[in-house]
Amino acid sequence: MKIIQLYCRRISTGLLVAVSLIGPGAATAYGQSRALGLEEAIALSLDHSHALKIADSQIDEAIATVKEAKNHRLPDIDVSGQYLRVNKPNMQLKIGGTQETDGEAEQGTAAPNVSQAMFGMATATLPLFSGGRISSGIASAKYLEKAAELDAEDNRQQVIQNTVAAYVNLYKAQAAVKLVEENLRSSNRRVADFINMEANGLVARNDLLKVQLQESNLELALLTAKNEEQISNYNFDLMLGIAENTPLLLDSTAVEGRATTGTLMDWEQTALDHRADEKALENRILAAHAAVTGAKSSYYPTLALRAGYVAVNVPHALTVTNAMNAGAGLSYNLASLYKAGATVRRARAREEVLNWNREQLQDDIKIEIHQAYQDLDQSLKKITVCQKAMVQADENFRITKNKYDNSLATTTDLLDADVARLQTHIDYEYAKADALVSYYQLHERAGITVAQYSPLTSQQNEQSHQQVSQ
Repeated sequence: MKIIQLYCRRISTGLLVAVSLIGPGAATAYGQSRALGLEEAIALSLDHSHALKIADSQIDEAIATVKEAKNHRLPDIDVSGQYLRVNKPNMQLKIGGTQETDGEAEQGTAAPNVSQAMFGMATATLPLFSGGRISSGIASAKYLEKAAELDAEDNRQQVIQNTVAAYVNLYKAQAAVKLVEENLRSSNRRVADFINMEANGLVARNDLLKVQLQESNLELALLTAKNEEQISNYNFDLMLGIAENTPLLLDSTAVEGRATTGTLMDWEQTALDHRADEKALENRILAAHAAVTGAKSSYYPTLALRAGYVAVNVPHALTVTNAMNAGAGLSYNLASLYKAGATVRRARAREEVLNWNREQLQDDIKIEIHQAYQDLDQSLKKITVCQKAMVQADENFRITKNKYDNSLATTTDLLDADVARLQTHIDYEYAKADALVSYYQLHERAGITVAQYSPLTSQQNEQSHQQVSQ
């Protein structure tokens, strides 16, 4: 059961990222396999990511907001018209002139017979001064547009990191299946040998039961490994936007250590200079500052250039055409003297909140960089330690096997040596995979897009390890 516990603990933990990204599910039928490199996986996930499509739509919305803010500089043109039907009212004029009773004039000229009226009006208003409300609105919209673009870049970095993590999780599952299968084949041969030796009285039945128990444990571990591999493969297919029943053949050379240079302070400064989320927050602060200016515009009057045209047609009574007017209008809302203060204070408070958020984000960035840097350092060290442990475990098994063949070691010693050998091989594969995740995580948290995908040679790996350790 030791192998089962070892495998389940590590694979199940590693799969949490992939499962959380896609959701639960398992493939019921697999189709034709497909070779998949890390570069291709990243490209597919970026193309299929719903988060990036949402970010693109948010950028389009921000662009439209900028255009809407600029439209406030353009004149407003209103056109209106009315058509009215009117009756002929009864009128009695008491002060001189004509008196009309029951529709007949007592003296003078009869009133015109008016039954309808038509009015048309067009006005144009061009703002000349509004206290900076329009210009500050445009500036704020532009900063928010830039923030939306930076948010999209931050999402892109996260998609890359999540893809690498899912790629590594599937690699771990496949590597575990391969190693358990190899060990199970060796165990099958050992059981067959022990059955023959037990039949000839060369080994005790208790020893045969021990090797058979190990064989059963490996079979259970293989079932678990294959189940986890299928789940991981299915989830990864969904992430990449390909058929869910496509078995993926990963490139083992992609899961190697990656070269990186620089001190911890260098990485911290790089993160503060390149992190998209930090730059997005900076632009939101600038937008908030512009909003403060816009709020202050309420303290100032507004000046606009106005022009209009009026046409009136009342048949049998009045016709007005070519009545145009032009001039300037000045308006000021006196209530702004005691109402605008609250608006300005709210805008300033919003700006202050964003400034403190930026301070907190910068501290969080330093913490994330420190953790990612130390994780990479640890991962590179683990590769070296696991390589040494793997060589030691192989040699220990060889020596124990020779001792057992010469009746100098017990069956328990042989089986323990075999389990230790399997564990070191799994540890080595996991260490390589974890180093790849740590490498990408450091770059992602530093705001750097990784463009090189070449694996390390052993010499480069040692140099990188020394540089990180300094």
